Amino acid sequence: MVIPVHDINPLRRTPWVTYALIAINFVVLLLTPGTLPGTASQAAVVCQQDAFDHRFGAIPRELITGQPLRLVPTGREVPTAQGPACVIARPSYQKNPPLSVLSAMFVHAGWLHLLGNMLFLLIFGNNVEDRFRKVPYLIFYLACGYVAAYGFAAMNSGSVAPLVGASGAIAGVLGAYIVLFPRARVWSLVPFLFFIPLRIPAWFVLGLWFVLQGVYSLSPATGGAVAYLAHVFGFLAGVLVGLVVRAAGPRQPTPPRPRYG
Repeated sequence: MVIPVHDINPLRRTPWVTYALIAINFVVLLLTPGTLPGTASQAAVVCQQDAFDHRFGAIPRELITGQPLRLVPTGREVPTAQGPACVIARPSYQKNPPLSVLSAMFVHAGWLHLLGNMLFLLIFGNNVEDRFRKVPYLIFYLACGYVAAYGFAAMNSGSVAPLVGASGAIAGVLGAYIVLFPRARVWSLVPFLFFIPLRIPAWFVLGLWFVLQGVYSLSPATGGAVAYLAHVFGFLAGVLVGLVVRAAGPRQPTPPRPRYG
């Protein structure tokens, strides 16, 4: 796929909500076990990360049943004959499955996961926020995250693997963008052309991204660690809302400010 780096689409207002979402995601990653260097062993870090994801991630079985798992990783490791293992026990905390979708949107599996998501949010979120206005945009963003998580859970109701990351909500932003600004030009890097930067229409960049998510979601070889189907649900939700906003017509223009995002 192509890698977007900048869109040519003027802004009228500073996208403070988008900036705040990006900042919160960075802060949460810094608070995630294993992100910063420490003295714990690799096995201990894995156990701590697994416990963190189970506590703050959205688990499909929990979302469908409305009941938290009875046994979860505790974050502690124990030695066994086969090597270190993570302790599984009853949780020491109370978890609300619907609220876990909200917390899961701000939890990431590492720097690459975070930076990839935030790149798309920064490039495309600012213009969608500019069109929606701040509070409606925030509600839209979170709602798309919920649609993505529950859509994936409905199709994988027995899964106990935590869903983490902002990609479901960001997919909704991409869906709205392709409807509202299909002809906007996006500077993108094309890997098979040795990363030569090209100015490509948004409908092609985001349309290709969506097609790939659909293909990957159907392939057992690529659908393991990444919830591609959640991206599909989030994107479709964004498209539907974008169509409604577009049909409502443009807002009363305000004096433009020469900002680009």
